[in-house]
Amino acid sequence: MHPRTEILQPGLQGNQADESRMALLGKLVSMAVAVGRVPILECAATWLQRAHRVYCVRLAQVLVDDYCSMVPGSVPTLHNIHNASPRFCCQFITAVTTLYDLTTEELTPPVELLQMIVSWIQDDPRLVLVTFLNMPLSSSQPISSLDVTPLGGLVRWCVKAPLAYRRDKKLAVTNGSSESDQAVGPLFSALHLSVLQVLMLLPNIFNEKGLFGRLALLQLESLAALTSDLSRLLDQADKQTHTSSADTHALSQLVLDRLAQALQVAMASGALLCSREDLRTICSRLPHNNLLQLVLSGPVMYYNNIHTPPLAFSPHAAHSPIPSHPAHPAHTPHTPLATHPSTHPQYPAQPFMTGMPFPFRPSH
Repeated sequence: MHPRTEILQPGLQGNQADESRMALLGKLVSMAVAVGRVPILECAATWLQRAHRVYCVRLAQVLVDDYCSMVPGSVPTLHNIHNASPRFCCQFITAVTTLYDLTTEELTPPVELLQMIVSWIQDDPRLVLVTFLNMPLSSSQPISSLDVTPLGGLVRWCVKAPLAYRRDKKLAVTNGSSESDQAVGPLFSALHLSVLQVLMLLPNIFNEKGLFGRLALLQLESLAALTSDLSRLLDQADKQTHTSSADTHALSQLVLDRLAQALQVAMASGALLCSREDLRTICSRLPHNNLLQLVLSGPVMYYNNIHTPPLAFSPHAAHSPIPSHPAHPAHTPHTPLATHPSTHPQYPAQPFMTGMPFPFRPSH
């Protein structure tokens, strides 16, 4: 076996030999980015698609350190991988959105990296779908691998960013804003718009592949984790003394507006397969927001293929295609989940108003 091929094998066990392989892999891929070696980048893209996510984020960290931190002025070199290998670029975005989950100051993406990703997606919205578009329908994803697309991580970035950057000590707010906060704010707004535009591309793609209602690119479990993080961040924001209550309220409404927009567009596009009751359950701890209330009380989503077996490949499952779909026996209705009490005393809990209409429809 060729040494380079051996290094790029996805099966790592976490021993000392694998540590050496990871160090060599980081240097190899970093050098391939520097000199534009497309074959190596394509091999690395395949490795990122199949390897355990723990190792994928380590490789992403090496590239971010090399091109966004250690060597000044080297960001344009990393930026060029968009043209050299779109598939590697897509997997790189998935890896860095998994790495930087905004839970701590250290796991907040550098501004240079954020600018680069926003530029990539604005120039080519389909870039984040490259892996999905080129994946055979019969393939399967290892359970521990990265998601098929970076959409989940990008949604997390856009929704959590206003609160996460306000929380970090390095972005401490003076009189309601800071230079860093002002710098990243428009970037995350642009990224949020681009993510919504990508989601709006999905219905035609799903219909062409016969996948509408059969494949969820956004997982309800990850959204439940996101809403739990938001509840915690909102609680922390309530206790901060250096910002006024009006500023905190405005931030919370911005966060919830972005969440509501992402949920509605994702459900309408078929990227998120769940019921409104599921959404009401995971959003029950959040403060009230008018737009989120509209989404939670919106019409039931129907999918033509809702009784068709799911595909063999899934972001969180690896199994053989299901040959048939047996009829399920009738079951008794379950007891509805109780609404959790609000953890934010100045905000009412997110209620579900049964008689509230849903009149909004896009005009174009």
